[in-house]
Amino acid sequence: MTLHINCPRCNQPVDSRSRNCEHCGVNLALAAALAESAYSPYIPMPTDIPITPEALVPRLGEYLIEKELLHPADLQLALRYQREKAAKGEPVLIGQALVELGLIDRTSLDEVVTEQIIQLQSALQETNRQLEQRVEERTADLQRALDKLTELNQLKSNFISSVSHELRTPLTHIKGYLDILSDLSLGPLTPLQSDAIQVLRRAEARLEKLIDDLIQFSLVARGELSLQLCTFQLNELIDIAAAKSVSKAGSKQISMDVSLPDDLPRVLADKEKIEWVLTQLLDNAIKFTPPGGKVSVDAQQNNDWVAVMVKDSGIGIPVERISEIFEPFHQLDSSVTRRYPGTGLGLAMVRRILDAHNSRLEVSSSAGKGSQFEFTLRVANQNHV
Repeated sequence: MTLHINCPRCNQPVDSRSRNCEHCGVNLALAAALAESAYSPYIPMPTDIPITPEALVPRLGEYLIEKELLHPADLQLALRYQREKAAKGEPVLIGQALVELGLIDRTSLDEVVTEQIIQLQSALQETNRQLEQRVEERTADLQRALDKLTELNQLKSNFISSVSHELRTPLTHIKGYLDILSDLSLGPLTPLQSDAIQVLRRAEARLEKLIDDLIQFSLVARGELSLQLCTFQLNELIDIAAAKSVSKAGSKQISMDVSLPDDLPRVLADKEKIEWVLTQLLDNAIKFTPPGGKVSVDAQQNNDWVAVMVKDSGIGIPVERISEIFEPFHQLDSSVTRRYPGTGLGLAMVRRILDAHNSRLEVSSSAGKGSQFEFTLRVANQNHV
């Protein structure tokens, strides 16, 4: 039976018994071998065996039996002959052994070798096509999943932004009436009423901070974080941020130490956002430091950068969990009875603001031994001043 196959060079149909392609004239066995080598990893061959197309064909003897071109007994004879030649230091391939024994003619052997090589090549090409298709399908699945995740994140961001702004209006009314009650504009208060008003004012301030954090986060999540760069004295900004946190530290009997060199240079950054970063880091330090502890702020110049360090003697963070503190809406203690309140947005926002300044936030901490947060700001040069 004549088997028609495609030439590996011109892809035109050819008779498998032909040595050369009648269309382009290429040697079919060698062309198939070269095509196969382009798709297969290099397999070193014994240096004492001639490299021929037959060397690329596995289990040639069995294939010849399947094609009814060889009897099993003849194959065993050829195998013994092959072993004998190898023992004499004259190794031969099984096809060559068959030809030398007169069990098959060279033309028939070449036809079978060519046919099998091209079949192997076609099978490999089909496998490659299937793999490429599977890769494309998997890539498309991953892209759809990414698009869906992006859409969900956008919806979440929009929802947070909308709810946060809606909460602002009633909160403004609450704050306004608390101010009116506090200044006795609506009449005198009893001591108990005055104490209750102070509790409400603290709760309102905390709620206002949470809403501001949500609004800031929603802006960043939508890619609306913009920097208003200017030059300013970092000493002054640190003093302002520390002054805001002194009362919080004092209410917990936490000492605060601000140690700054007098000759710190001016820096180039978004002053309002860096003040927010400093306030957030100080608030966190105070929150997670037990009564009697200490929070300190230090700064020092290193060439074109100024490093700012906020350190505390608080509960610390297990080294293996430091990366978790920057995940939005995530707290290390996520139980309903957690000791430290908050949205879990503060440090996530701090990192994003510093990333926008090309500054990296470094954290050094261990459980029970306190934490240190350090970031850098670029020194302003003469062109910026």
